[in-house]
Amino acid sequence: MNHLMQIFALVELSITCAVVITLLLQKTSSQEFSLMTKVILILLLSNLFFWPLGLGMELPLAAYVRGVIGDLSIVTMLLLWTSLLSGSKPAPLAFKVSVACIAIVFYPLALGFGMIDPYAWGYGSILFFITVLLFAVVCGLANWSKGVWMIAIAILAWAAHWHESANLWDYLLDPFLAIWALMAVFGVFYKRRRDKARAGYLFRSG
Repeated sequence: MNHLMQIFALVELSITCAVVITLLLQKTSSQEFSLMTKVILILLLSNLFFWPLGLGMELPLAAYVRGVIGDLSIVTMLLLWTSLLSGSKPAPLAFKVSVACIAIVFYPLALGFGMIDPYAWGYGSILFFITVLLFAVVCGLANWSKGVWMIAIAILAWAAHWHESANLWDYLLDPFLAIWALMAVFGVFYKRRRDKARAGYLFRSG
């Protein structure tokens, strides 16, 4: 069973690495990739990361990447994978702000800066589980169905012990998701402040 989990983890990370590289290639390209092009790139790159290539490396590239960054949360993986779909609705600012605020409070406390350890709640706290469900309901009320099924899949993966971790937090949040949310929120507020300053300069008297 443990060997099977290792294989699943390598498959997930191989696909994720392929998606990240494809997104970077798309960003540097002047033309939008077709869906077929994206699928072919992901298949080719996933195989490149999953199978051992030799060249002095005994393990697949994905295993070395996993050794450095660990397992990503289900929410992060789904956000990355779905970001390649044309017409995919981006995460709303409210979601990014929520993740950023949670990360700012969660990580210092989880690292021991305080009397409360929120990470322990992920091992079976009913109150924490209900809070996660309520967060999914709020996503639904905000008309962001993508957030609802991402959280639902994360909960199902946790219940099925899909990853090695038995903590629900590890299926919902990771440092990369936190950094992404913090940078996105900072970028939005910086852009608004810059636009406001520019507008004030343009309409300045004299």
